[in-house]
Amino acid sequence: MRSWASPPSSTAARDRLGVAQPLSLYDARTGAPEPTKPGDPARLYVCGITPYDATHLGHAATYLAFDLAIRAWREAGHEVRYVQNVTDVDDPLLERATATGQGWMELAERETELFREDMTALNMIAPDLFAGAVESIPLVVDLIKRLQERGAVYAVDGDLYFSVTTDPAFGSVSGLSRDEMLVRFAENGGDPERPGKRDPLDCLLWQRQREGEPAWESDLGTGRPGWHIECAAIARHHLGGAFDVQGGGSDLVFPHHEMSAGEAQVAHPGEVFAKGYSHAGMVGYEGHKMSKSRGNLVLVSRLRTDGVDPRAIRLSLLAHHYREDWEWTDEALSVGEKRLARWVDAVARGGVDSRGAVSGIRSMLAGDLNAPAALAAVDAWAADDGSVVDGAAELVAEVVNASLGIRL
Repeated sequence: MRSWASPPSSTAARDRLGVAQPLSLYDARTGAPEPTKPGDPARLYVCGITPYDATHLGHAATYLAFDLAIRAWREAGHEVRYVQNVTDVDDPLLERATATGQGWMELAERETELFREDMTALNMIAPDLFAGAVESIPLVVDLIKRLQERGAVYAVDGDLYFSVTTDPAFGSVSGLSRDEMLVRFAENGGDPERPGKRDPLDCLLWQRQREGEPAWESDLGTGRPGWHIECAAIARHHLGGAFDVQGGGSDLVFPHHEMSAGEAQVAHPGEVFAKGYSHAGMVGYEGHKMSKSRGNLVLVSRLRTDGVDPRAIRLSLLAHHYREDWEWTDEALSVGEKRLARWVDAVARGGVDSRGAVSGIRSMLAGDLNAPAALAAVDAWAADDGSVVDGAAELVAEVVNASLGIRL
């Protein structure tokens, strides 16, 4: 699947300042920030969209978090290998297509293209590999066959299920109790009550063909992939085992990331799926988490159509720590617009000695992507009306672009 055009990568800030501090990220398994110790390249997988509606600000906040991580790794001297998926066949997509009388492939491609446009406007670094579920079906089939060889697969009315008890580490990603898992599994696409399952938590790997739904012929029979195995197969194939960070929204910790890890680890014994698991918080609107199912969405494309500068949208999101749950308001956008105007004006007029500001930006981002503190460092520099220092504004602009993704 085609990705979008990534913003130009510049080493100007790193060349002038040297490499930044190593990046630490909060790990769901330990409940604390942990140093990332990537090789070259650093390897990142972020779960992508199911393209049945436009990109909302909750999506944007999640992808922005890992855009910052890529920038921090680059500033610390690493190359990065970044993979993101698109679940371009799944129940929500098929249901939306049926409800609106559209072809499911047409709907998926239109919304994926809009997502690309939104990511480009927001200056997001593009994945090196942008992989659709449909094109990845051969990888899914191969992984399921490996699981069958391990005795981890069984059938229920022709559908294939993963036996979670075959993974000794199951539960280590989320740290949830079994009772908590059962609740979340039911709330997030699972089927704990289905008769014939060995364990209520066992998850679907391959769904046999249903009347009127798309399906593909394979060694597993005619059908289509489950959700969790899609990401397990794509990440494991394109990044290898024990890649550095599995990322996504906090709503994916369980069951999605737990199940994907379990499937990959059973298929490849003795090898962890990912070294670390980092998650972005949820963005709310009108008192609830922003979600397509509820319909309380603030769309990036709508804001752009209304003439909002994408840099102001990005700054509005950066004002909140990536792990924070928060509520979008018109005031949040207004704050972002005013901040952008102050920064642009400060760079245009020149500024005071910038060494403290640029050091603050880089160190704050290296410490679990503390974007609000990085913004505060730029705010303080922009507000200082002391003597102008030659080259100070240019250096701030270079670092703000490289580390925060804001072109001034």
